[in-house]
Amino acid sequence: MSTIIVLGAGMVGSTMAIDMAKNHSVTLTDFNKKALEKAVSKCDRLIPIQLDVTNKTKLQKTIKPFDLVICAVPGFLGFETLRSIIEAEKNVIDISFFPENCFELNELAKQNNVSAIVDCGVAPGMGNIILGYYNEKLKLTDFECLVGGLPKVKKWPFCYKAPFSPIDVIEEYTRPARYVENGVMVTKDALTDCEYVDFDGVGTLESFNSDGLRSIIFTMPHIKNMKEKTLRYPGHVEYVKVLKESGFFNEEKINFNGNEVSPLEFTSKILFDEWKLDENEEEITVMRITLKGTNSNGELKTIVYNLHDEYCAETNTSSMARTTGYTATAAANLFLDELFIEKGVFSPELVGKHENCFNYILNYLKERKVIYNKQEL
Repeated sequence: MSTIIVLGAGMVGSTMAIDMAKNHSVTLTDFNKKALEKAVSKCDRLIPIQLDVTNKTKLQKTIKPFDLVICAVPGFLGFETLRSIIEAEKNVIDISFFPENCFELNELAKQNNVSAIVDCGVAPGMGNIILGYYNEKLKLTDFECLVGGLPKVKKWPFCYKAPFSPIDVIEEYTRPARYVENGVMVTKDALTDCEYVDFDGVGTLESFNSDGLRSIIFTMPHIKNMKEKTLRYPGHVEYVKVLKESGFFNEEKINFNGNEVSPLEFTSKILFDEWKLDENEEEITVMRITLKGTNSNGELKTIVYNLHDEYCAETNTSSMARTTGYTATAAANLFLDELFIEKGVFSPELVGKHENCFNYILNYLKERKVIYNKQEL
């Protein structure tokens, strides 16, 4: 039995802590005492500690006795928290999805003999792992990831619910999307190139440009075409575009009746209740990974992985927490079982390229009924 500390007791952090507590001693930390109490009410084996991760000295002292750190703090805290963990010479699995370049910490991790696996969720995460594996098997030319989290019950007008803050979703809708086309990186506006795609069990969804490639832009420069698109129910994009083009997502404050108001903050406040995913509300995660390339015999191959996952009523766990969190706990157990021992900072594709790691993660997820169905065309 190993000792694990999980930083962040939100929806995904608490799910990971509960999963790890099946076989390990787990301490769960958060600044929010109520979040800790809620997690412990679901699993009394968890050891709660109230912690402010921005207090570097306290953070490094707290994590010192543990075998492994799992970091699930908000993205804006992620990079500096990861730096503090690496400086404390602790191995770490990270799903904070920070905007900074993770590889800036690679040399520090090597110097401190640390293994850090980052972006280890569903997307980024499992899509990268699949890509890493097939990059060793095929001469790849194309990679496409279509992914989205959706409420099971559609409510007009947006037909959308988010397990996180609307301001984070809006940031995804405003950040330019980076793609690779014919070997050249191109930048497109988010919400563009809208296409309709059919999925079993859901029906027709719309896909649109979003900035989700992250590390593979740098680790897979030989693949000529790469893109990730977000999935929503049809009609969602048009309503969001109306808000965006009308200035509701602008950060610059305006004067309204003598008060300085940011349109973005105002819009986020209005949308919070509209987009809030209620506790125990059923939702689904849909993902399709498509890879194209040639095998050693020069034969063209198309590999497709489909995921359709739903809220688990048995454990009261959201699909987004399951698909994201269990990928990270698979990586954590993989590391604890010493199947991955390299030192430095690693994005998921650099782990998935090892066949034993790839199979371990898929089997771990299958045991938790998160199933990726493969087709070879």
